[in-house]
Amino acid sequence: MTTLSGPIRAPRSGGKAKQLVVLLHGWGADGPNLIDLADMFAQNLPDAQFIAPNAPFPCEANPYGYQWFSLMDRQPQHMFEGVGNAAKTLNQFLDEQLQSLSLDNSKLALVGFSQGTMAALHVALRRLPAIACVVGFSGSLIGAEALAKEIAARPPVCLIHGNADDVVPFAAMGHAQEALKQHGVDIAAHARPFLGHSIDMDGIRLAGEFLKKYLG
Repeated sequence: MTTLSGPIRAPRSGGKAKQLVVLLHGWGADGPNLIDLADMFAQNLPDAQFIAPNAPFPCEANPYGYQWFSLMDRQPQHMFEGVGNAAKTLNQFLDEQLQSLSLDNSKLALVGFSQGTMAALHVALRRLPAIACVVGFSGSLIGAEALAKEIAARPPVCLIHGNADDVVPFAAMGHAQEALKQHGVDIAAHARPFLGHSIDMDGIRLAGEFLKKYLG
């Protein structure tokens, strides 16, 4: 199985890591694209270690970036199979990282952007014991209809999405919110006005407060 790697930020406190935050980038990007979020989140989580792994596959549309799964065929079943395969690699990586820090799932948070959010939600709703929480920027929930059979864990989820997103439609946040509520997940959803497919400072602040609440 593919081994993931990417930039790491050790705890700001200088001590042993008490939490792990894994940052999952979007399609065609890479770990360095998201790792600077660690500097802002560390204000709320000085004892957390942050890592932003590169996704396992070269991106079909950007030879310098990576993808969690292919988007060449966007049929729902193909997307669901793709995120499921990515989840196997990601879960192995999470196990390795937690073991190296002598931490368990209760001290783990996933933060995703776009395709990284899709991967984060898929993993977190099936990973036992439950992780601490999930933050998803500008993403979607793939295969919501499968949750009736597959949901195993219900960590709190925070979704943040620009209402001017022309890559992943803003409506995806509402669909995910409704599906997660139906399955008993504690979810907070925040619309960012006039924001496209990106992350703004208010979104970072909301995410940081959420991480502190459930991980700090």
